[in-house]
Amino acid sequence: MPEKTVGFVGLGIMGLPMAKNLLEEGYSVVGHNRSEEPVEELVESGGENGESPAGVAEESDVVLMCLPDSPDVKRIALGDEDEDSPIIDGLSDGMVVIDHSTISPVVTKEIAGELEEQGVELLDAPISGGEEGAIEGTLSIMVGGNEGALDEHRDLLDVMGETVTHCGPSGAGQTAKAANQIVVAAQMVGVSEALVFASQAGADGESVVEAISGGAAGCWTLDNRAPNMIQGDFDPGFFAEYQYKDLRIATDAGEAFGAPMPQTELAHELYKSMIGNDMGRDDNSGIMQVIELLAGETARAEE
Repeated sequence: MPEKTVGFVGLGIMGLPMAKNLLEEGYSVVGHNRSEEPVEELVESGGENGESPAGVAEESDVVLMCLPDSPDVKRIALGDEDEDSPIIDGLSDGMVVIDHSTISPVVTKEIAGELEEQGVELLDAPISGGEEGAIEGTLSIMVGGNEGALDEHRDLLDVMGETVTHCGPSGAGQTAKAANQIVVAAQMVGVSEALVFASQAGADGESVVEAISGGAAGCWTLDNRAPNMIQGDFDPGFFAEYQYKDLRIATDAGEAFGAPMPQTELAHELYKSMIGNDMGRDDNSGIMQVIELLAGETARAEE
């Protein structure tokens, strides 16, 4: 049985199943979340309640985070007027913090610098694969930071992810995740356009998906989301509001680095429309609904 005690802060739609997978592999897990229900579920599965971010760190050998956005990670990791018990207060020299959140590479480097002053390593290790990947332990994990620290805790990441890739120094994991989200958004928008087009042309959506999935158009979205999209099922595996946030990170980074992003800027605006139409808690494949609004009709499979 593994001897590490793992702290997990952020037990949301991704974090809770990741923490449960660690429990199933025999790791001791101490958790904290802003709302109590996920913590109670973790405890029912054999974990412990750390009571606060600092409390989690005090009881752990390594701390994992999975939080919504850059301000959340900075507040929970380092503290501010709204968080008086941050992770940094419970850390000890030589520990490692692994951040599975998707945030700005600039903020990642800032947090890494402050933790380094306390003798603590930060690995930025954003994830891709949606809720299914988190549940099944098949996530893709992109890691930036000290490779030795990664090697020390790769056993944990191998429980949660099918692919674990060291991408470079601090911030490189977040850069890889931004690239991932650029491609994901392009797939979601492209598949949505194709399905609405097929519907307006009088073709059967299910047949179109079957026909094109095995050719050059084949992609993750066609395999894993298109069947639900043509049924109008947009239950979240990854919230559209998070996709919007991730595209904002990507476009801001593109501006900072001088990288042209014409397609990503368009996808960003389309996801903004989802937020404006109260669709932010739908799955990110729900972008199809915006294309349908533009078309003036829905594209659904016949009963």
